[in-house]
Amino acid sequence: MPSIVIIGAGPAGVRAAETLVRAGILPTVIDEAPASGGQIYRRLPPSIVRDFKKVYGFEAGRARSVHRAFDDLREQIDYWPDSAVWSAHGRTLGVITKSGPSELAWDRLILATGAMDRVIPFKGWTLPGVYTLGGAQVALKYQACAIGDRPIFLGTGPLLYLVAYQYAAAGVKVAGVLDTASAGAKRGAIFGLFSGGGMFLKGLYYLAWLRAHGIPVISGVRPVGACAGPEGAVHELEWRDARGSHHRTVCDSIAMGFGLKSEAQIADLCGIPFAFDPGQRQWVPEQDSDGRTAINGVYLAGDGAGIKGAAAAELSGERAAHALLHDLGHAGSAGRIKTLNRRLGRFERFRRALDEKAFKFPADLAASADDELMICRCEGVTAGELRHAAHELGAAEINRAKAFTRVGMGRCQGRVCGPAAAEILANSLGVPLAAIGRLRGQMPIKPLPMAAFLDEAAS
Repeated sequence: MPSIVIIGAGPAGVRAAETLVRAGILPTVIDEAPASGGQIYRRLPPSIVRDFKKVYGFEAGRARSVHRAFDDLREQIDYWPDSAVWSAHGRTLGVITKSGPSELAWDRLILATGAMDRVIPFKGWTLPGVYTLGGAQVALKYQACAIGDRPIFLGTGPLLYLVAYQYAAAGVKVAGVLDTASAGAKRGAIFGLFSGGGMFLKGLYYLAWLRAHGIPVISGVRPVGACAGPEGAVHELEWRDARGSHHRTVCDSIAMGFGLKSEAQIADLCGIPFAFDPGQRQWVPEQDSDGRTAINGVYLAGDGAGIKGAAAAELSGERAAHALLHDLGHAGSAGRIKTLNRRLGRFERFRRALDEKAFKFPADLAASADDELMICRCEGVTAGELRHAAHELGAAEINRAKAFTRVGMGRCQGRVCGPAAAEILANSLGVPLAAIGRLRGQMPIKPLPMAAFLDEAAS
């Protein structure tokens, strides 16, 4: 039997594993978290007991279904929790586990690596008390605590309203929800958003609930900067409204996020070609209509191959597994793939309305960053240094700018600073964003505990 590995145990990875087990194939599932569910359906630790509905809201039914599906097949797979893939070479993965480094060979590989927040730096973004929306959500879901007593939620996209709602529903006094997307853009996308059905209605509910509970929800915002209080942490946020008027809102924390970006470093190390998605303004690994890639035996599923949301991730996880099964000669998978593709097609119009109209990535915020603004906090690279590299050193591509400035060479490997750095370069040179290229994946993908490797070398 071939060695089949799934990276990721979120909605896409769980459905892929479930499909393979039903076909009599027992895969290895690698999961960075201590338990399955991914970010969207992250499980509470055993020490915390909270009402399921309060934790997951409208998604409680889906969360319970995904959790139950994985629990039912848990003993039939080789599950590696608390494990992170840090390298890929040939058909071997480098994995760091709780017991130390390991290598895992594969014959077939399903990448269900998910997504992370897309960040645009602004003045004060490195102050204590500034989090991403995903980080704020993890604190509430996994640790049952808030990032502050009076947080502001800043950015754009559906996650902005979801996390703000979750905090307010948990009893936190939310100081405001500041959306960089304009009200007119959302109205202009209304017909496309209707294609989302229940997803659109849930978004309307979150918005109406926030307003009904007296929480300011403001569109067309431009952040000026976060200001520190006497203790050095966030004390207030300065921002401009759609008319250009300045405001200051007192807060003790900020959760920010400007949409999501695919986690595609492993796909890059596997040699999968990438294509630029102009709607989402990011590079994504290429796949065919069934989830296959140009690398024989490698399949894509979920938001790691383009942002479509948790419901679509479940479908694409099952589709990737069926594509794998079809390639192994299993009968019946071809028909199921057609059904899944029809269902996935319904998400396309909705996602286009979200990404290209209602919640467009505010590229101008990054492009117009002050020269003094730190873009790469790992290496201390400013927007001015990037512009200098572009104009004075001939850095017409992001990896060339990386060589000159060290942007993206730090702990995050450009996962945080990369999108903003690319926007700054493109604007400085007056070229389309796609012409700037993308930061190439490098090993290690994420920081590693050196003690584990030193212990192995000494043994």
